[in-house]
Amino acid sequence: MKKAFVTGITGQDGSYLAQLLLDKGYEVHGLIRRSSTFNTDRIDHFQLMDLLAAINPDEIYHLGAQSHVRVSFDMPEYTGDITGLGTLRILESIRKTGIKTKFYQASSSEMFGAAPPPQNENTPFQPRSPYAAAKVYAYYVVQNYRDAYGMFATNGILFNHESPRRGETFVTRKITRAATQIKLGIRDKLYLGNLDAKRDWGFAGDFVDAMWLMLQQEKPDDYVIATGETHSVREFAERVFAKLDLDYARHVVIDPRYFRPTEVDVLLGDASRAKKALNWQPKVTFDQLIDMMVLADLELAKKEKTLLDAGYSCANVERIS
Repeated sequence: MKKAFVTGITGQDGSYLAQLLLDKGYEVHGLIRRSSTFNTDRIDHFQLMDLLAAINPDEIYHLGAQSHVRVSFDMPEYTGDITGLGTLRILESIRKTGIKTKFYQASSSEMFGAAPPPQNENTPFQPRSPYAAAKVYAYYVVQNYRDAYGMFATNGILFNHESPRRGETFVTRKITRAATQIKLGIRDKLYLGNLDAKRDWGFAGDFVDAMWLMLQQEKPDDYVIATGETHSVREFAERVFAKLDLDYARHVVIDPRYFRPTEVDVLLGDASRAKKALNWQPKVTFDQLIDMMVLADLELAKKEKTLLDAGYSCANVERIS
């Protein structure tokens, strides 16, 4: 039985990946973020080495990070430590323990930043946020350890991927949550930032298939994973509200607080290498993704509505949901 170690296993990607690996018969181990305020920074690398040596995984999927771009402007040092140096700590632990494993690093399309589309593995990085800069650092550290120590270490440069499990602070889920609540009369407005930003949005369940395929290859390489389509935030909102028979323009309000200090205008991925080498293709379309997210959040909103009608306060409903 193969063993896999997944950091960030409770996140969107981690949950889909764990499900995939279990279905394939893996023994799956996961790492989650410590919620205590006790400071273990000086000994974390020892704990990690002990953990990896004890598990001795065949595959390591490093998904854990501070992954919210807007938050990275507010907490740049923390983001650099967790998102950038966190990758280095795992690579060093692999090297020092000497375990024979295959390593996957969750890179991001945000690394391309201001680079003109379409973006592929040969596109120069132009990061536009502390998060993107930290991911660029991690990307090159992976390449360095691959070349210097002969590690099977690969970067998956994943473009935006969403699902009903997406965190509610990310724009797609923020839109589907708010629209379904507006439909049921729980709220009336949705506050957003730059509606003209364009992204290449796919389904997280499809993208974790690509992660697994990368570690099944004979030799490590770096791959862009994307749908090859780009849509604006405005278009996403329009489609979501339309599916609920609502006019998005009546409910969406532009709030300057949600603008980034430096914006990424267009991300559009070229996944030709992955399609050829991995035989990977996205299965879920943009419209199907929206349907999936709207349906799930509509069910959640109905539960919230029931609780509110029963006399629960909004704050209690948010905790329960």
